[in-house]
Amino acid sequence: MLVLGIETSCDETAVAVVEDGQKILSNVVFSQWVHKKYWGVVPELASREHIKSILPLLKASLEEAKVSLNKIDGIAVTCGPGLVGSLLIGLCVAKGLSYSLKKPLIGINHLEGHIFSNFIEHHELFPPFVCLVVSGGHSTLVHVKDKGDYRVLGRTRDDAPGEAFDKVARILDLEYPGGPSIDRIAQKCESGGVRFPRAFLEEGSFDFSFSGLKTAVAIYVSRLSPQEKEKQRAGIAKGFQEAIVDVLVDKSLKAVLELKVNQIAIAGGVANNSRLRQKLSSEAIKEGLELYIPSPILCTDNAAMIAAAGYFHLHNGENSPLDLNAYPHLSLEQKV
Repeated sequence: MLVLGIETSCDETAVAVVEDGQKILSNVVFSQWVHKKYWGVVPELASREHIKSILPLLKASLEEAKVSLNKIDGIAVTCGPGLVGSLLIGLCVAKGLSYSLKKPLIGINHLEGHIFSNFIEHHELFPPFVCLVVSGGHSTLVHVKDKGDYRVLGRTRDDAPGEAFDKVARILDLEYPGGPSIDRIAQKCESGGVRFPRAFLEEGSFDFSFSGLKTAVAIYVSRLSPQEKEKQRAGIAKGFQEAIVDVLVDKSLKAVLELKVNQIAIAGGVANNSRLRQKLSSEAIKEGLELYIPSPILCTDNAAMIAAAGYFHLHNGENSPLDLNAYPHLSLEQKV
């Protein structure tokens, strides 16, 4: 089964063709650098960029996959969560293709797509397991009981990790996006870095909160002279990164041990962070757990993961009506 995937939930326009949910024939992604000068995604600009790029990307994806539209067996498209204007662009294209080609349509939850990015590469991964989805807009800890059957254990209460990385990078006069910038400069610090607070919240909670950490960094930097800020930049970046990673790893491991599963997976753009990968790997080895991490291209927003999730649902006989809407606040546990 050839599934065409379309992803436009935020500031990446992506189109992919995936065979039988695992073999990627094409996975074309366009990142919108127009937002760089604003230090964050501007929804109206994102929608306009999707309109300009989605049809050229559709053509490029089909050419790379060496297939024509009439060979596609189904169309999967992100319907939420995300920016409503961005989501609607992808939905309109997907529904138009479904109607004109008489091919089944399936709406996919963006977070479920991230979970399925692990199934694309790790064919040996089978539920149940715990998946940590961390990105610019999400920090969600999920008990994957089975494909299509999820229980959200914890989620962000304020800033997602990627959002906090962006804001702190701006405080430190680093480049946008903040995640890679902080990751790079933190590696230059040979000490443990500046010690910042960890928000573990109340006992037994799997939720996340990083707004206080961001504020702690801002206050610390505000007390420094320009010279001191320059001198301590790497140490501040490392300390901030360590504070985020410690919380993500601690809660993920506690969830795995509490649920008595032996597999853990991570996904989302922040899953590319070298320190998170390193620490989670070492802790997983200590606990005798199997850790699964997708390739970098499958961590960031892409359409291959949407097509993979779409294959699962279409193969099970599911499909969506042509009046499928965009759901900007869609929960992973919510059916559309």
